[in-house]
Amino acid sequence: MEWALSLLLNHPEVLEKARIEIDEHVRHDRLMDEADLAHLPYLRSILNETLRMHPPAPMLVPHESSEECLVGGFRIPRGTMLSVNMWAIQNDPKLWPEPRKFRPERFDNSEGARDGFKLLPFGYGRRSCPGEGLALRVVGLALGSLIQCFEWQIDGDKMVDMTEGTGFTIPKAQPLEVTCRPRPSMLRHLSEI
Repeated sequence: MEWALSLLLNHPEVLEKARIEIDEHVRHDRLMDEADLAHLPYLRSILNETLRMHPPAPMLVPHESSEECLVGGFRIPRGTMLSVNMWAIQNDPKLWPEPRKFRPERFDNSEGARDGFKLLPFGYGRRSCPGEGLALRVVGLALGSLIQCFEWQIDGDKMVDMTEGTGFTIPKAQPLEVTCRPRPSMLRHLSEI
C-alpha cells in the first residue's frame, strides 16, 4: 500500500486517471465496494505495476529439487535448495522495457492476468501464496477508497523518496509522509462511517 501510494504521488497524472476511472464507475453517491474492483481495470493495472516494481517478498520461498535436473543449462543435483529472485526478474530490462519507470499501462490489456513467469509477486503453482486473491481485493479496495475519498498532497514540492530499505519484504527506507483532506463530494459518506 505504501509503495502504491508513493508511486501515485510521484506520478499525479496516474493518480488523476485512477480517480477519474473510479468517479466514472462508482460516482459520488456511495463508497466503492469489492464488487466495483472488477470494473476498475486501470486500478488493477496500478496494483500489478506496483507489485512488479516492489514485490511483497523479493525472494520466493526456497524449494528443494526432488530429482536431478537442468535449469538454464546448469545441472542441479537432487536435494539442492533453489530460490527465485522475483525482484530481479520483475525488474529485468530484457523482460520489461524501462523497468524502473512506473507505467501501469503495461497491464492495460491483461485483464488482471499474469504474463507467463514474468510477474509472480505471490509465487506460482502449489506453493504460491494462498492469500493472493484476498490480498489483491483488500489492497485494491483500500487503495481505491483512498483515491475516491481523499485529495493527496506531498509535503513541500519534492518527490516522495523511493529508496528501498532492507529486509525480507524490502520496505521503503523512509516512511511516507503526506497530507490528505477529504474530497468535498465524499464528505457525507465519510461522516457516515
